[in-house]
Amino acid sequence: MKQPRLPELDLSTFSEKQAEVYKTIENGPRGRVAGPLRIWMRNPELAEHAQALGQYARFDSCLPPRLSELAILVTARYWSAQFEWVHHVPSARKAKIADDIINAISYAKRPHFTDSSMQAVFDYCAELHRDKLVSDNNYENAISSLGTAGVIDLTAICGYYTLISMTIKAFNIEDISDIILPDITLDQSDYFLSDY
Repeated sequence: MKQPRLPELDLSTFSEKQAEVYKTIENGPRGRVAGPLRIWMRNPELAEHAQALGQYARFDSCLPPRLSELAILVTARYWSAQFEWVHHVPSARKAKIADDIINAISYAKRPHFTDSSMQAVFDYCAELHRDKLVSDNNYENAISSLGTAGVIDLTAICGYYTLISMTIKAFNIEDISDIILPDITLDQSDYFLSDY
């Protein structure tokens, strides 16, 4: 495990704004200030706005948890963001995402889906991360499954969790867990193209 680049927060040195934002996060649906949020607390204005977007993306979007958590797992794998992965696998399981789907994503492989909306979310997110675009076919499938508002929220979830992943990677944020995100040697341009 890499050494974090920033020291632990010292709550006794917080400004009034930092204390206010910290309390807002702690009293919100997350219940605690952890990982990237602890980094952002050094800039309370960023923390305040980013955590509000994160609360919407994770808890309040129009997508059900099984679809939003699927998008989060694809993002975590694409970025090899261990902290994000270990904190969202339990949420994915709670949302009834099967372990074979989680395992396939952990190896950057295409899972087998029996649910067309999950397939549409996976295809959209995988292509957006890997190819930096969404084909007309995957866009139309996502619109058909999720509606326009759903696709907008899905894109926002991918974007927000990319910000989370970048923070995790830039500041060496990891967590000790029995949940493993495997190291893989697959080139990112080949992610999610072959079946599990």
